[in-house]
Amino acid sequence: MQRRILTDPFVRNLKPAAAGQRYAVADALVPGLKVRVTDRGHKSYVLWRRLNKSATSASALALGGVGELTLAAARTKAREWIALIAEGKDPRGGAALTFEAVFADYLAHHVRDKRRATTIEREMRNELLARWKNKPITAITKRDVIRMVDEIKARGASYQAHNMLGHAKTFFNWAIEKDILQVSPADHIKGARLIGARRPRQRVLNDDELRAFWRATGEMGYPYGALFRMLLLTGQRKSEVGEACWSEFDLNAKTWTIPAERFKSDSTHIVPLSDDVIVLLQELPRWAAGDFLFSVDGRAPVHGHSGAKARLDALMGDAPAWVVHDLRRVVRSQLSALHVQDHVAEMIIGHGRKGLQRVYDRHRYLDEMRAALAAWAQRLRGIVAPAPANVVALRG
Repeated sequence: MQRRILTDPFVRNLKPAAAGQRYAVADALVPGLKVRVTDRGHKSYVLWRRLNKSATSASALALGGVGELTLAAARTKAREWIALIAEGKDPRGGAALTFEAVFADYLAHHVRDKRRATTIEREMRNELLARWKNKPITAITKRDVIRMVDEIKARGASYQAHNMLGHAKTFFNWAIEKDILQVSPADHIKGARLIGARRPRQRVLNDDELRAFWRATGEMGYPYGALFRMLLLTGQRKSEVGEACWSEFDLNAKTWTIPAERFKSDSTHIVPLSDDVIVLLQELPRWAAGDFLFSVDGRAPVHGHSGAKARLDALMGDAPAWVVHDLRRVVRSQLSALHVQDHVAEMIIGHGRKGLQRVYDRHRYLDEMRAALAAWAQRLRGIVAPAPANVVALRG
């Protein structure tokens, strides 16, 4: 590509391109400004820029023909257009490159294959898209990010404020990598200073709350009532239970094998099934159209857990705020109370050792894990539905 300080005489004297060809000469004074010449000698000024900055290459934006525009006018127009593009606007009269447009690209190309994609998308839609949907991406400021964090913290959701600051940082850094932004409005924002130290959640439902939980899940019925109960019985993650398929279960061996692609540490995880879980599974419907345990048609797992959680909260009554992940903490703390060895309890909830040692240990300690989960089911039964010792099933 030729580059030089263009002058009017130089532009006038440019020769036609070879037959079937065209060429361009770039101006050294205004980045992206070029004069383009066809094989018939037609000359025009163009601005070479990424207009949709999620695109992988630049485009030639027509400024006007030589003769229609002077070189000075072409330079002025090019600079004006460059400034508009930097603001996320289409200088030809199109709409600004909004947060919503970039967010859609981010979901499709960055979030889609992540293990927590559904959760990430939901959180970002609720907190970020709701605030900045129609705002030009380049118009979002550091003050906007700080205000978002402050508002979430003010409603008593400090943990979520940390989460959303992390999502914002990741999103804007991705936009920089895609050449959509030059700087991130979330740069130099320290969560510890703005929100406070990020402390691990410690919420554990007490016995009264567990009784309310069990009563409420019985009223909810299938699919969510059963799903929530299975979370409490097994201590597994919401996505692992919610997306479970019948093909992962061996009811004769009383095991559930979560495949590596669905498990957080990218390794297969075996969950021994207590008799109480077996009873729960036997009461679930089987869908002819698909393999999912918790579904409305078998073709896809249930979604929209936040709505189900809100209904559960309403049915439970006045229980202090809690999140679904707290059920894992209930299981872990109850296993400790049952004097289950720490390494066995950690393996049950998926915090066991990694690598070859993990593969070996999950078989070596399978009996201990089974005994621990059976003991937890028995204790839970005693909490939520005291019954004669020979009664196994947990009923709503």
